[in-house]
Amino acid sequence: MAERTDVVFVDGVRTPFGRAGEKGMYWNTRADDLVVKAIIGLLERNPGVPKDRIDEVAIAATTQQGDQGLTLGRTAALLAGLPKSVPGFAIDRMCAGAMTSVTTLGSGIGFGAYDLVIAGGVEHMGRHPMGMNADPNPRFLAERLVSADALNMGNTAERIHDRFPQLTKERADRFGMRSQQKVAAAYAAGEIQPDLVPVALRTDAGWGLATQDEGMRPETTMEGLATLKTPFRPHGRVTAGNASPLTDGATASLLASAETAAELGLRAKMRMVSFAFAGVEPEIMGLGPVPSTEKALRKAGLSITDIGLFELNEAFAVQVLSFLDHFGIDDEDPRVNPWGGAIAIGHPLAASGVRLMIQLARQFEQHPEVRFGLTAMCVGLGQGGTVIWENPHYTNAAN
Repeated sequence: MAERTDVVFVDGVRTPFGRAGEKGMYWNTRADDLVVKAIIGLLERNPGVPKDRIDEVAIAATTQQGDQGLTLGRTAALLAGLPKSVPGFAIDRMCAGAMTSVTTLGSGIGFGAYDLVIAGGVEHMGRHPMGMNADPNPRFLAERLVSADALNMGNTAERIHDRFPQLTKERADRFGMRSQQKVAAAYAAGEIQPDLVPVALRTDAGWGLATQDEGMRPETTMEGLATLKTPFRPHGRVTAGNASPLTDGATASLLASAETAAELGLRAKMRMVSFAFAGVEPEIMGLGPVPSTEKALRKAGLSITDIGLFELNEAFAVQVLSFLDHFGIDDEDPRVNPWGGAIAIGHPLAASGVRLMIQLARQFEQHPEVRFGLTAMCVGLGQGGTVIWENPHYTNAAN
């Protein structure tokens, strides 16, 4: 009987994230090519990994059709040059797709079924808008199981504002502005660029190279944010300035058992401690990370005060603020998204979970005084996902 094995995050990379739509840099780039590029970049950065030792490839996408369909884990593995003996599959948990790729394959490592795996995600929201060609079962509305607007994420964010009057538009705007400023500062300090895989671009103007995220607006001010339209409701609070933009991008990560990492001379950047997913009312899906975090903490035998770094996906500012309020954390707490987040970088749905992990892993290196960190995100249709990680660089000498 196999014993439980330590699961480690060895490395992760991503493409620069692009604005979705005809004016975005990836408009002429296939979705599968984006994730293939990420996988190739990951393997090039880890030449000591024998490709035939990879046991599984799981790639997530929310809208699995066209160039974003066809069992992505398998097709991307073949296109990335992995041996035909390496299997793969596709996965979908909307916004938490890549996170679920990691937790699913990580579970397989913990069980003893895998030694070395690749987990990631891709979303080309320009070619494949969320919900495109979806056919929801009529029972959802007929039996009032789900509100008609539960698939409209902006409406779900407005409902959180309704439910919690202390979550004001001013707080959300300030959080959005700070996200832009923190991402700009992280770029200026060279924190984000090392984990980006450049992508060749074909545009009407000719060939180019994507080397940084396209959606950043470092010049954002509170005055400017106050003038933005509220597209989901007249006199609403959710705007383009306090929500993540529609985005194209891909991520890929390498996970291993601690034993295999040691055997191959791979340095662990994080150790998986626990994870949890939880469901909430679809109409307020942004609250999902609260119960998933409580569940993950309980499984790890930890409390929120044990967490020294938070990477929270900024689908909407109000969603992150509701999480912070629940756990008694200040809006400006330096432990939370120190390099900004999805409001500035973008949120290519099923790819984002690994983006959070990439940033947390690099922050762990810089913070040996922090033992535990957390990645969490809300999920469309009323879910939340949380993964708790341990810092291998931890030394309590700093405490």
